[in-house]
Amino acid sequence: MEQQLNELYHPLILEHNQHPKHYLKRPEAGVVLDAYNSLCGDKFKLYLDIEEGRVVAASFSGYGCAVSKAATSVLMEKIQGKTLEEIQDLIQTYFDITKTDQENLGVTDPELLAFAAAKKFPGRLKCAVLSWEACAEHLHNIQQ
Repeated sequence: MEQQLNELYHPLILEHNQHPKHYLKRPEAGVVLDAYNSLCGDKFKLYLDIEEGRVVAASFSGYGCAVSKAATSVLMEKIQGKTLEEIQDLIQTYFDITKTDQENLGVTDPELLAFAAAKKFPGRLKCAVLSWEACAEHLHNIQQ
């Protein structure tokens, strides 16, 4: 069990928790998304500016456990400058890593792979995917 916990709290997760990337409140952003887990109280706002189908600025604010904060930090870092299609592919890859039993799927990005252990902890999986699901839902909604 201790080794599994060490996997869950991978050094990259701890680093993003202690020093999150793009942690900035921007209520004036073109898109403001809420990511809230009513079970544990994790709550983030995601701020996105999208121009011509590309995220030109992404940041977040809020609070949560180490896993949810780190996952949100990684998401904001990864979507900077990406097209909406690239972001959808990224999110799907992340969900494949965190939600399926498949092993690594040829993914080599250490920041994404750091969250693979979350699938071994059903109570922590929601933490790992909270902001990613909010972003995925928004992308789904704007394409309809």
